[in-house]
Amino acid sequence: MKKILVVVSAAVLCGAAAAQDFRTDSTRVLTLDDALRIALSENVSVKVADKEITRAQYAKKGSYAALFPQVDGTGSFMRTIKKQVMYMDFDMSSLMGGFDDPAGGGASGTGTGSASGSAGASGTSMPDMGPSSGGGIEVGRWNTFSAGVAASMPLFNAQLWQSLKISAQDVEIAVEKARSSRIDMVTQVKQAFYGVLLAKEAFNVYKEVYENALDNFKQTEMRYNVQKASELDYTRAKTSVSSAIPNVYEAENSVLLALWQLKATMGVDLGLDIDVEGELSDYGETMFYDIHSHDGFTLEGNSSLRQLEMQAEELANAIKVQKYANLPTLSLAFSYSQNAMTNDFKFKEYQWSPYSYVALSLNIPIFAGGKRHAAVKQAQIQYDQLQLQNEETQRQLRIAVRQYLSQMETGLKSYNAAQSTLESARKAYDIAAKSYNVGRSTLTDLGSAQLALTQSQLSVSQTIYNFLIAKANLEKTLGFDFGDTQE
Repeated sequence: MKKILVVVSAAVLCGAAAAQDFRTDSTRVLTLDDALRIALSENVSVKVADKEITRAQYAKKGSYAALFPQVDGTGSFMRTIKKQVMYMDFDMSSLMGGFDDPAGGGASGTGTGSASGSAGASGTSMPDMGPSSGGGIEVGRWNTFSAGVAASMPLFNAQLWQSLKISAQDVEIAVEKARSSRIDMVTQVKQAFYGVLLAKEAFNVYKEVYENALDNFKQTEMRYNVQKASELDYTRAKTSVSSAIPNVYEAENSVLLALWQLKATMGVDLGLDIDVEGELSDYGETMFYDIHSHDGFTLEGNSSLRQLEMQAEELANAIKVQKYANLPTLSLAFSYSQNAMTNDFKFKEYQWSPYSYVALSLNIPIFAGGKRHAAVKQAQIQYDQLQLQNEETQRQLRIAVRQYLSQMETGLKSYNAAQSTLESARKAYDIAAKSYNVGRSTLTDLGSAQLALTQSQLSVSQTIYNFLIAKANLEKTLGFDFGDTQE
């Protein structure tokens, strides 16, 4: 049993010594500012938000393109399956009398034969007026080709101009959303960083408990061998060492998990070997100044409120867009094309006919069944809803700010009390250890003193951690960016 205990103790001591700083030669030690800078460039949510800004900027450019002329090339081919038939409400025979007159007379029947022969020589034939056309005249040719260019642009369109303002506001909202993502990321990195510090503090406490238990066991073993300690004390001392070992391993594992969480939040490779710089006690020295630095707070920097204000302004412009739908619009159009109509596919022999025009188009809205009025009312209701949401959000944020300030104040008071308790507990443990070594106190007294010391040490670390988490949440609520929250 002694050999097993010695082997296990040696393994724990070696592991604790190796993991004391959780560092190797390749370990990258990060301060809080280092972690935040890396996260700003590697965090996925920040990258997505930046992409959204770029997307909104392109959408804005696309909306402004509506102010410029829209030029399109056109081309078409049409094959006639059945020609159109034209009918006229007068005697077609009198009009076509000069065609194919077997008597050689003119249209009025008074012409000479030479005139008739002249007409026949010219090759003129009467249009198709057979039964298939029902007595009408078939018009057009079998093939129609057309190629050209068309352009148009608005000259006056109040609704379009107002919608351009909304596109510009979409970019501003995207920028603010990116800022919100950055603020959220800063808060998450801070919480993960403080979590690593808390886990390392707990590891150091449990390692100290284990070392104290091992020292006490050695003292008890020496006294037991000279029959100055009972077997009960010896067994209790050995049990204390065995009980302390799992706590050391669990604390070490907590540190590793906290480091993984920090790496995941930063957006770096999980296989990267990192460690954090500093201790929670470093932040305990500035707690008093931190709590008073947030006096006279304002919610002007809160990202949620700023987004709501931008959305309200955007909805106000949307109402104008719907109202401007009742205004006339004026546009300019131009078209140029070349057309050819043939019955064959001899392209070299085609006769191309140009066709072009310039047009001004005026559109005056008169009646749309109440559609435009309903759209205005709908946009107005959305604006009213957003105003109510804005008021409720402000109310909830003020409550959250008061809550975080209260948590910080409670944490400061708890820290002062925990510090005083820690000093007393450490002094009590030192007295109990010395008394036990000279045989004036029992192992039970020493164990009670050790438990009180451990609890007070963990309590100090926990109060600092709670204060820092509340401070990080407060700064997030107030809208502090990375540049405003550097330690």
